[in-house]
Amino acid sequence: MMITQDQVDRILRLDGNGLPLVSLYIPAEPDRTGHRALLTRVASLLDRIRPLAEDRSLEHAARLSLRDDIAKIGKSLEEEPHRPGAVAVFSCSGNGVYEQVWLPRSTRERIVVDADPYVRPMLGVLDEYYRTCAVIVDKGTGQVWEHYIDEARELETIRDRTLRKPNYAAGLAEDRVRNKADELSKRHYRRLIGELKQLFGTGRFDLLVVGGHSHEVPVFIEFLPRELRDRLIGSFTVDRETATPADIKQKVRELVSDHAHQEQRQLVGEILEARAARRPGAVGLDETLWAASLAAIRTLAVDEDAVAPGVVCDRDGLLARSGKTCPLCGEPLREVPDIIDELTETVIDDGGEVRHIEPETELRAHQAGALLRFELPPQ
Repeated sequence: MMITQDQVDRILRLDGNGLPLVSLYIPAEPDRTGHRALLTRVASLLDRIRPLAEDRSLEHAARLSLRDDIAKIGKSLEEEPHRPGAVAVFSCSGNGVYEQVWLPRSTRERIVVDADPYVRPMLGVLDEYYRTCAVIVDKGTGQVWEHYIDEARELETIRDRTLRKPNYAAGLAEDRVRNKADELSKRHYRRLIGELKQLFGTGRFDLLVVGGHSHEVPVFIEFLPRELRDRLIGSFTVDRETATPADIKQKVRELVSDHAHQEQRQLVGEILEARAARRPGAVGLDETLWAASLAAIRTLAVDEDAVAPGVVCDRDGLLARSGKTCPLCGEPLREVPDIIDELTETVIDDGGEVRHIEPETELRAHQAGALLRFELPPQ
C-alpha cells in the first residue's frame, strides 16, 4: 500500500512519552536478495539494540517496551515484501505505537532508538515524489482524486443541481434557460474550487491537474484563483461517466511525469550554469563526492542509472571512488559496491535534497552534480 499523508503526519507526531522509540529502515529487494537474506539483516539490526533491553540503567518499563519492540518488529517483517523499495518501522510498544510503511526507494539499513522517531530518511525519499490532486469536472459534478507514488484513489465527489433538458415548446425562453444553467454551473465551480483551496491550504498537495470534457475543462480553469493556477501543471480530456480509475491514473501519471522531467532538466541546467559561472556547484562524481564529504550539498542530482564502486571512511564520512586509507584520519577505507547509494544517503542525513534524473541530460556523462551551500576547498 502506498504511504499516505495521514501516515506521514501520524509518524511525525509520534512521541515515546518517556519510553524509547525504535525506528528501523531496511531495503526490500525481494527479486534480488531473497527473503531469507532480508530476515537475516533484520535480525542483525535488532541484535544491535538487544543490550539496551537488558540495560539496568534504564527503567523497567523502558526495557520491557524495547523487548516487545524487538519481538514485534521481527515477527511483522517475516512477511515477504512484494516490490522493491524499503520498509520503515516505528515502534514503541509501551505506548501502543506501531507504524510500518513502504517506501518507493531503497534506503540505507539502520536502526535508531531515541525519544522521537528518526524520520529524515523517510522524508528524504518522499521529497522526490509529488502529491497530486486531480479533479474531474463537469457542470454538475466534481470528483477529487489523490495521486501519489503511482497510486490513485478517489477522495470525494461533489454534486450540485443542474437543469434538466429544457422544454422550449412549453414556452420557456431559451436565453433565460441558458442564463440559469450558466449560473448553476458557476455556483458548482465556486463550491468545487472552495474545496480545492481547503485541500491545498493544508499542504496536502503539491500539484493540480484537471480532467473532463474538452469544452468544460477550459471554462473551469478560467475560474481558478491564482494560488491554484500556480499549482496547475496540465489538463486532459476524459468522460467522467465511462472513465475507470486506471484511465484516470494513466492520464495523471503522464502529466506528472512530464512535469517531473521538465523540473529535472531545469535542475541539471542550474547545476551546469552555476559551475560555469563559478558559483557554488559541483559537476562530476569525484567533485560531488568531495562536496558530500564536507556536508556542502544543498541539492544533489544523480543520473537514474548511475552506479559506481567506491570507498567510505566510517570515522570521518569521507566518500571517494578509490583509495586505501583516509587522508583525513589515516583509518582504512571501506569498499562499497555503489558509492552513489552512499552519496545519496549522506546528503539526506545532512539535510540536503536528492533528485534522481530520469531523462537523458548532460549529467549522464558526469553521473552526478550538485548545488552547494558554499564553495569547496581544494581536495
